[in-house]
Amino acid sequence: MTEQTATAPVVRRVDPRHRYEILVDGERAGLTAYRDRDDRRVFFHTEVDEAYAGQGLAAILVEQALTDVRASGMRIVPVCPYVAKFLKKHEEFADITDPVTPEVLQWLDAQLGR
Repeated sequence: MTEQTATAPVVRRVDPRHRYEILVDGERAGLTAYRDRDDRRVFFHTEVDEAYAGQGLAAILVEQALTDVRASGMRIVPVCPYVAKFLKKHEEFADITDPVTPEVLQWLDAQLGR
């Protein structure tokens, strides 16, 4: 009987792709995508690959991403439903969270070519 040792998930910011990725054993397991608008990081999409579902990776990913936003002196705009839900449970980020406005949504659509 052999025991497998899983390494802790690693979160990295990938600026050229406008996202944070979570890696499990070196493989990308999920991501949260953003666009920067002035001093605000607008999160608009979070996903975890089906093979990694149910392991709490989305929460780890978003928490570390938001911690990075705080460390960089920026603010958060949670367009992504998962990020918005996370923020309701984690009030420690309330002081750096801005509301989603029609103006932000229109700006984001233009950024994403929608």
